[in-house]
Amino acid sequence: MKCIYSVIIFFILLNNIAAQSSFVENQLSNPKVALVFKAKEDTLKKQFDKEGLVWPPKQLYIRSFKYDSQLEVWVRNSNNDAYKLFKTYKVCALSGALGPKRMEGDYQVPEGFYYINAFNPRSNYHLSLGINYPNASDAILSDSLKPGNDIYIHGSCVTVGCIPIQDNQIEELYLLASLAKNNGEDFIPVHIFPIRYNNPKSNEYLLKSTKDDKEYQQFSVRIKEVYDYFEQHKKLPFISVNKKGEYILL
Repeated sequence: MKCIYSVIIFFILLNNIAAQSSFVENQLSNPKVALVFKAKEDTLKKQFDKEGLVWPPKQLYIRSFKYDSQLEVWVRNSNNDAYKLFKTYKVCALSGALGPKRMEGDYQVPEGFYYINAFNPRSNYHLSLGINYPNASDAILSDSLKPGNDIYIHGSCVTVGCIPIQDNQIEELYLLASLAKNNGEDFIPVHIFPIRYNNPKSNEYLLKSTKDDKEYQQFSVRIKEVYDYFEQHKKLPFISVNKKGEYILL
């Protein structure tokens, strides 16, 4: 019986490995993605080599700042390593205001802690990477019937609540994310903050725009704890959600 159990486990692992190794192959079946890999892969590999990073990427972390209009791409080689900043892209359009997304049609970009849950090579916005909004916190705090969905990092530099970057930049990010997923990173973290908290001008704007919104002030303080932890350790903390929908740093 033990032998049969071991064989079953072996085939499960084998199937998982096969699924991971075929992800990029499946993506390359799309002509647009195939052209992106042909045009970008060698250059990105050289940039990784220059930064002392292992190619292909093993683990990515994406961090975005709404008011500062920036999207960072961090990379590390294993769970034991600290993340290293690889690139910073300019978020080239913004809709809504500071504050989390709470309902369909509010044009808000979410704030909080997410992961990539979709790769769309046939996007109307060149290429796009979906994030898992609404997450566990949003499910509690957002509109129960129409919280909204379809939030992406994408190209084309237009938005009604997503995170747009230039086409050549989403090509790079799409390639890197595809390779990281191919290497087994099924949940590429995407953290979206209202501001870059170490920027005095951004902090001043946040305080001014939230002076009459105690609930949002508390929300911002909680997500800043994750920002501060990463700034200190260059690693991500464990994050939970309590019954009130509040993020809790473990």
